[in-house]
Amino acid sequence: MEFEDRVPFVVRLEAEDRQALFACGTPMVFPVRQVLLREHEPSAHVLILLSGWTKVTSAAANGYEALLALRGPGDIIGEAAALSGRQRSATVTALGRVEALAVDADRFGALLDERPAISRQLLALTADRMRDSDRRRVQFAALNVQERLALLLLELIRTHGRETQDGVQLTPGLTQSELAGSVGASREAVARLLKGLRERGIVRTERRGLVVIRPEVLRLMARQAGV
Repeated sequence: MEFEDRVPFVVRLEAEDRQALFACGTPMVFPVRQVLLREHEPSAHVLILLSGWTKVTSAAANGYEALLALRGPGDIIGEAAALSGRQRSATVTALGRVEALAVDADRFGALLDERPAISRQLLALTADRMRDSDRRRVQFAALNVQERLALLLLELIRTHGRETQDGVQLTPGLTQSELAGSVGASREAVARLLKGLRERGIVRTERRGLVVIRPEVLRLMARQAGV
């Protein structure tokens, strides 16, 4: 399961195009847990992330919330709403201190007209994200909730894990509701699975986040699922 694209948007651009994009932006800083973009709000700008990581989430009317993606340095967020003129389709929240460039939606559209290479790379990025999303849906269709959760935790270890004395500390700020939404399960189901993993000494939950103590067990679950 992949959350962030292998090649961020900024890295895809040629040096001159990258400089032109940066020249259009206004520097902004967001503290931990601050919302950068809010679902259902009108769009007036896009953000180019320079440092720090964010979570992209979407909530249903009944409170069901899904973690859609993690976006970090070099990524672009808010571009779909800015170009379509529609409301934001997701909420983006800082997981830590985030530095970004805000580019006005009209200026961003004009830049795409002026520099077709940027437009092509944006289209390629959109296609990659859609392909990754389709692949995850197909992969998850053949797995049970425990296997999906194991794969999710393994991916978080790979992309946002920090080695500690007794395990791997995962990025804080991800709720059980968001984890449940990511694996297509209820919050109650994920809570039961995490309780089982805690009782077996595989993970530990704490205020700062989740610590994976025995990642090899999660890998065994994934292998048993044929992934």
